Amino acid sequence: MSAAIPTTVAAGAAAGPALPGADVTIPAVVLKFDPNVMHHGSLGAIRSLGRMGVPVYAVQESGWAPAGHSRYLRGKVLWRPAGLPAGQVQAGLLHLAELIGRPAVLIPTDDAGAIFLAEHGEALRGMFLFAAPPASLPRELAAKQSLHTLCADADFPSPRSCLASSVDQAAAAAADYGYPVVGKLAWPWRSSLSPAGSRLLSTQIIRDRAGLDAAWRAMEDGRGSSPAGLMVQEYIPAAPGHDWFFHGYVGADGACCPACTGIKDRSYPAYAGLTSFGRCVPNPALRDRVTDLLTRLNYRGIVDLDLRLDDRDGQYKLLDFNPRLGAQFRLFTAPDGLDVVRAAYLDLTGQPVSRSEPAAERTFMVESYDPLSAISYWRNGELSPWSWLAGARAVHETAWFAADDLRPFELMCLRMGWRMLTRQLQRAAGSPARTEQAVPVSAIRPHLRPGRNTAGRYRAKAG
Repeated sequence: MSAAIPTTVAAGAAAGPALPGADVTIPAVVLKFDPNVMHHGSLGAIRSLGRMGVPVYAVQESGWAPAGHSRYLRGKVLWRPAGLPAGQVQAGLLHLAELIGRPAVLIPTDDAGAIFLAEHGEALRGMFLFAAPPASLPRELAAKQSLHTLCADADFPSPRSCLASSVDQAAAAAADYGYPVVGKLAWPWRSSLSPAGSRLLSTQIIRDRAGLDAAWRAMEDGRGSSPAGLMVQEYIPAAPGHDWFFHGYVGADGACCPACTGIKDRSYPAYAGLTSFGRCVPNPALRDRVTDLLTRLNYRGIVDLDLRLDDRDGQYKLLDFNPRLGAQFRLFTAPDGLDVVRAAYLDLTGQPVSRSEPAAERTFMVESYDPLSAISYWRNGELSPWSWLAGARAVHETAWFAADDLRPFELMCLRMGWRMLTRQLQRAAGSPARTEQAVPVSAIRPHLRPGRNTAGRYRAKAG
């Protein structure tokens, strides 16, 4: 391994050694379909594997995406596969394999990537190593209504839900459940394909009929060739310490290792969004219940589940099942450096995976969202500025800031500042928000550019 790539990093960046003794000669590709330049989960995967010494390549929709400037990235792949026919995506990945020059581990970071590999990945297996769940399973799990059906079949609790075909049907379901209700995109991976997709919230709390009508109109405005749909779901009352998540990796032998549980203290948007501040909290009963579900589903690969404890019946209700990497996965880093991405890499390359567990009460914060989220919790009397500041100062893992890899954090700050400024100007001018499309969808072949990590034995060809 090059001396330029440390095996340990500074406190506050990422704890733990980088699994000394592991064979890290096989490259890895972080695959991203979702055109979200602020996706911090892909950055976490780049850093996790790069700190091991793995040659890491990552699909990026923009040359200025912050993750693409990590010092641990061997090459950035400028490509936007979302919306392309399956055959063109296959051809693009095979072209990428030729550029890399040898087989590589493939890590999907979003639903669309996981679904594509399950349904169309067999032609790629000669050049890529990736998990092999049943072909139809990732789509069934990522789609909200079919997930509800799978939960019912497996006797796993989930909220009541209705995939409405009209606003009147949605209103009838909401009246039955009682407001507030939760509105979800039924097929969230499709939202990026529509003109208004970037303005659609994948999850939102709907408090009355007027809010339901507005959500339905937004969904209809976002309809493209593959509409995202709107599902109305029963709202489980929120309470501090009741929002849980599970992260794990199920290997080829069917064993889930690691298998970790944690609490989502804050989310963005508040109460119905992605984790902005979370804690590692062992919950053996919940862990065992989830791993039993994974066994019954015959699931394979990285997994991220969201659940909420329902005080009305004392059950953990499954809200979302993400058949891929969860963005806050680095929260669950064991003392020996193991996390779900490293577990996947080791398993897929035929190496043993340790059974180490992360330390309880490790914390994780997304700096780009948690300050905004904290305002909502403060207004509701659940958080004081001083307690937020104390938690931020003591956090163990951050999504963007890393003392050994500062440039993505700097670019994130610039992007967030520019986004806030331009949105204020657009509101003042009364013009709609503009969406970014730095790489044209018509660019069907990936273009490989050198990353900042130029050390190592295997060098890819430019193309």
